[in-house]
Amino acid sequence: MSNESSESNGIETQSDRFRRTNLTMKNIPLLAAALAVSAASALSAAETLRAFQSESAVDIWVGDQFFTSYRYNTGEKLPYFFPVNGPSGASVTSVRNPQFPHHASLWFGCDRVNGGNYWQDTMEHGRILSERLVLEGAARGTSADLPNMSGLEVVISQTCVWRRAGAPEPFRDTRRYVITAPSAALRVIDAAITLEALTDVEILKTNHSFFSLRADPAFAVSAGGRMVNAEGLAGEQATFGKGSPWMAFHGRRAGGVEEGIALFQHPGNPWYPAPWFTRDYGFLSPTPMYWPQDGAATKIKQGEQLMLRYRTVVFAGDPKSARLGELFEAYAK
Repeated sequence: MSNESSESNGIETQSDRFRRTNLTMKNIPLLAAALAVSAASALSAAETLRAFQSESAVDIWVGDQFFTSYRYNTGEKLPYFFPVNGPSGASVTSVRNPQFPHHASLWFGCDRVNGGNYWQDTMEHGRILSERLVLEGAARGTSADLPNMSGLEVVISQTCVWRRAGAPEPFRDTRRYVITAPSAALRVIDAAITLEALTDVEILKTNHSFFSLRADPAFAVSAGGRMVNAEGLAGEQATFGKGSPWMAFHGRRAGGVEEGIALFQHPGNPWYPAPWFTRDYGFLSPTPMYWPQDGAATKIKQGEQLMLRYRTVVFAGDPKSARLGELFEAYAK
């Protein structure tokens, strides 16, 4: 991706954002519970989910349809979700694209962190490693156990460390993913990720920062799909560098089925609404580190904690018929 630049405004100061974040940390259990409740109660006719944990992944079904796999112990650079299947049963994301092989479907990471790269490049330049993962409400077992691992949500709790040979570890992160299916036409992945600085951290200006998605090629603008933001702006030229509560890719598959995927950034996040780094070929991410508030770098002191929350919505139809605006309002509350 090229390093184009843009300007954003209305972003709080760095000292304010970390003060607010640290206060918010005290309420993480309550916030996580509220998010789970809102996902299950905002819409009716929730679907039953089933999950199975192996040594390298958590596989999740909605009813009898496979939804997604969270891959966390694969010998790769970082954990990620793939595939992420829409209601049609086909994936709305893609991975290991020839042009950008570091794109990992739906993932969290960052480049240029204390000289390391926790996004792309070789393993020696940095990895995000799973230290512990717990699938709440379902025990590890064999495929024969799957019918017993069911409910209205699947909760994944994980601790990861950011590691590079010969250098201090910059971050430990704790992740909580809550997966729900509020209706037959919707699948939701709520992410609450807390970064704890294990040393003083400096993140240089980078377009590779934090939560990102790479859409299936069928939804790329160049292939006839659409990329839109909450304000109705469409395409890379109109959305690049713009702050918006959410963005989505959607389009029609062969056979005429329309579906898509949206990414919400929570209003409680620092830098909200972070400017979006967008590409017509199928990439989007709310990327605060490409528009740093305090010059050319973002600095986080040792011991400081940064909480970030996102919601991924996989939907049938288009953003209007899926009522993404209303879904975001429910999420924001």
